[in-house]
Amino acid sequence: MRVIFAGGGTGGHINPAISIADYAKSRDKNFEALFIGTKSGMETKLVPKAGYNLEFIDIAGFDRKHLLKNVSVAAKLIKADSDCKKIIKSFKPDCIVCTGGYVSGPVAIAAKKTHTPALIHEQNVYPGLTVRGAEKYVSYVAVSFEETINQMSAKEKCVVTGNPIRGEILAADYKEARKKLGVKKPFVLVFGGSLGADKINDTVVGMLDKIVKEKKIEFLFGTGDRNYEKVSQAIADKGITLNDNVRVVPYIDNMADCMAAADLVIARSGAITVSEIAALGKPSILIPSPNVVRNHQEQNAREFEREGAAAVITEPDLTSDVLYDKMTSMVGDKKALKAMSENLKKLAVTDALERIYDLMLKMTEENRK
Repeated sequence: MRVIFAGGGTGGHINPAISIADYAKSRDKNFEALFIGTKSGMETKLVPKAGYNLEFIDIAGFDRKHLLKNVSVAAKLIKADSDCKKIIKSFKPDCIVCTGGYVSGPVAIAAKKTHTPALIHEQNVYPGLTVRGAEKYVSYVAVSFEETINQMSAKEKCVVTGNPIRGEILAADYKEARKKLGVKKPFVLVFGGSLGADKINDTVVGMLDKIVKEKKIEFLFGTGDRNYEKVSQAIADKGITLNDNVRVVPYIDNMADCMAAADLVIARSGAITVSEIAALGKPSILIPSPNVVRNHQEQNAREFEREGAAAVITEPDLTSDVLYDKMTSMVGDKKALKAMSENLKKLAVTDALERIYDLMLKMTEENRK
């Protein structure tokens, strides 16, 4: 099977595509993959690191605040469409898998024009602009939540697959991970996504002194690469001296072990993050990003909150005192944590990779007829 993957920008779009490619490679000894992305996204690091080839197109998302900027975006779209068709004709894929982000738009359009079957995957409860625009060009719309189908025009194309979760996340074990990391106390994991989140970082810095002095929990804080120096300086300015119970790092490379070992996760509510939290049954405090289209992170978080599977704090309500109080009350209530973990089982989908691979097989069969 030969497959083109399209998705770029943040790890939230790229890592699912890599997970799908890795799974397909494990199932098909003749599997070959080519990724399409941009030179400005995290795909430039993540895709080669995963061992896959990457072709670049020049494309940007539409600017909803500065409409005049979209003139150049439209020009880029025309060029990207041409470039995508050339890539498709050269690689000759059996099918195409788009995992969201503005890279997926021109690839889906080019797939239709080259008569190549394609699917696009929607991670969130509420579909984004790219997915809604691409649904007429693809064979399938893979959705992560049943509720999403009601938001789509081409409902007949929708298939509930769930979000693809990395194999190492699914294989991670609580006791083994804690042993590996040397964790002995209640363990809280905090991160704001691959790029970090200023509001979360500032809030966590404001409560670090209490955590350090009380020594009741072990605490791992991922700041995001671009914010690490700023956070380190803020900690120094406050005169906080970290101890062995508190670690501050720019990026969490061993996320599977860290999440598996955690008793509580504090994070944004991006689709992949909440899907991994559900798969591992991890109680969480979700802090939705307000800077996303259609506020989809809050919708993801509220879906979990309705099921008693997470606590939610929106940014307007987020302070160091509020987060510290919520964190300590949850960590101190083992019965509530267990109940939350049980409720997460109703939301967990752990076979999404298999479901998506089945769609890829169907598209391949259609293309080879």
